[in-house]
Parts: sequence; structure tokens; C-alpha cells
Amino acid sequence: MRLCFALSAMLLFAHAALAADPPKKPVASDTLKPPKKQASSSPITDRFALRVLYWPASISTDLRLDRRTAGLIVPGTELIAEDDLGMPDSKNEGRAEMMFRLRERNRIRVDYMKLSRVGDTVLDRQLIFGNQTFRINERAQTQLEWRNLTLTYTRSFLYTPRFELGFGMGISILEARARGEVTARNVREHQEAVGVFPTFGFDGTWRISKRWAFTGRAQRFTAHVDEFQGSLADYHADLQYRWRENFAFGLGYTKLHTLVDVGNDPGDPAPGSNDLTGRFDQRISGPEIFIRASF
Repeated sequence: MRLCFALSAMLLFAHAALAADPPKKPVASDTLKPPKKQASSSPITDRFALRVLYWPASISTDLRLDRRTAGLIVPGTELIAEDDLGMPDSKNEGRAEMMFRLRERNRIRVDYMKLSRVGDTVLDRQLIFGNQTFRINERAQTQLEWRNLTLTYTRSFLYTPRFELGFGMGISILEARARGEVTARNVREHQEAVGVFPTFGFDGTWRISKRWAFTGRAQRFTAHVDEFQGSLADYHADLQYRWRENFAFGLGYTKLHTLVDVGNDPGDPAPGSNDLTGRFDQRISGPEIFIRASF
């Protein structure tokens, strides 16, 4: 229901913005004028762009999986995945991003990211991991998976050959999975959750010269309702060089922060069997190198 509502609101916003840019009717005298000189290729004039990047990201994850017992919620152990579960604190990632321009001032951006890590360590303390208890000195194998699909519509309120600045709204669909097991005792735990976040933000472009351009964006969502606390932040900036008319490469920096905290007070009745309670707080950041194809 939240996804349908958010998508409907986004489509209505896009429709209203497109209606504000009615196509210009041709004037007979225009046929006698010499053709206009085509603007230099840049992120401001591109109608479509595909950006593929390499991202050696640094990762920090706080995690808590609560236990359900006798219809009640028992808080799980607060974990730092990189310290307590032996997961790597960095990983080389690849990402892809597409941009579609609708007329001059309207854009749609689609990007997807998947992050999967495994841990294998001997525990130095007892952990409540969901409905299971992992004991001290046991060897535990764990896995964390995180997926993020984002669709963003942006309307530019400033649009010139050198500068573009817009405001937008988006939909982010997040999926998180946590698995853990102690093979010596045949103990396993698996929990997952899916969330939908509407986001709002700004993005901008500065065409520095014929070949150089700077782009940046900031998207964010924060909510705190009853026992739910969630936030999503996406910050990005890059400098790109237009090597050919349809190809560019560049360097950038991206920072992502996702927080989902769903839980009851200790002793409160447990929610439905399909509702996850716990905490997932993940920060991913680092420099990136990319190539960009456009027309």
C-alpha cells in the first residue's frame, strides 16, 4: 500500500511538471532562420545516460535481531557486524545508474545496488541472534545481504547551458537479509525485511567548460512513528571529463546511510509472524571511478 501510494504521488508530480512545459508551436518565420548551433554535449543536454562505476566502499553496520518467545519480544544483542561477526569492513563494488531526460527540465534516474558479505569467526561473547543463541567460543558463520533500488524524478527550476539545479522526489525499495548458523550444534537463523522509503532532495550540474562538468546530489528521508524509526540518506558528488561526444569518465564520492529500527518495548506483545523487529544501521562510503555513455 505504501509503495502504491508513493508511486502514484510521484507520477502525479511528474505529470504536473510535464504539463508546465507545453511543446512550443512552430512559427512560420523560423523556417527562414539559419539552424541554431548545437549546444556542447554535457550532462545538461544529455537525453539518456548510463553510468557504470567501480566503488571500493568502506562499510560499518550495527545490527540487532530480536527474539520472539511466548508471544513477547526479547531484545537481541547489539552487534557491530565487522567486529562481532568477522565481516569485512570494506568491499569492491560495481554499480550501474541510468538517467532519462523528458523534455528539458524533467529527469528520471534509476539506480540499483547490491551488497553481500559473509563472516566466519569464533565468538568472544554470547549473542542473541534472532530466535537463536550463539554461545561464547562457538564458531559462527553469518551472511548479510542488502539491496537498494531507487527511482527518482527531478524537476529543474534552474536550467541554463552552464547550470542546472532541480528538486525531486523518489522511491527507494530496500531489502535486508541476515543469516547465521553454528554448524557444530546445527543451529540456524534467517530473517529478512523489505521497506519502501519516499525520498526528497536536490541535485545540480555545473558545466565548467566544454569537456569538464561537476555534478552533485543529496537525497534524504526520515520518519519516526510509534515503534518505527527509519532514515535513508544518499549523498554524491563527481567531476567528469567528456572524452568524446558520447563518452565521459570521472572520479566521485558517494555516502549512503540506511537506518531501520523496528521494535517493541520489552514484554510487549509480538507483532505478526511476518513482521521483523530489530535494528539495521549501515553506513557505506568511499571514492569511485566511472565511465559514462550518453546521447
